Amino acid sequence: MRKRVIERDIKEASEVEHAWLNLEAVAQVEITSEDEAFPVEAALVPGGGCWRAAAAGEQTIRLLFDAAQKIGMIRLIFEENSQERTQEFVLRWSADRQSYHDIARQQYNFSSPDSTRELEDYVVELHGVSALELCIIPDISKGTARASLAEWRIA
Repeated sequence: MRKRVIERDIKEASEVEHAWLNLEAVAQVEITSEDEAFPVEAALVPGGGCWRAAAAGEQTIRLLFDAAQKIGMIRLIFEENSQERTQEFVLRWSADRQSYHDIARQQYNFSSPDSTRELEDYVVELHGVSALELCIIPDISKGTARASLAEWRIA
């Protein structure tokens, strides 16, 4: 058997640099709830921290763009270090801010210490996007968990 060792020059998706939108400059944000210590802006800017809802239950974060956007990549990062739970989210987009189309619907379990972080990268080809909406059900068993979001980036 002939063989040879080859060098790996592969970057993981999390390492690839993207031209992330400056959401503060191009969008307005609507939220259903916000803990004053964890404002939504924190999750929308690089290195800002995270957003957390003020109360338990389903929460919505909606980005309304000043001008229609072409979107090719969406990154969501959720983190939970203290409470085991099953979370569900739905990510949607709209061209007219009235009718929304699902991009992703997903459930996953947070279970410390092994499963405390969920990173989702969605490669999309969306044109004329006027709004993105993220609906989070922090605990599908209707527990006391509050929704949180560590990062939301769009390119």
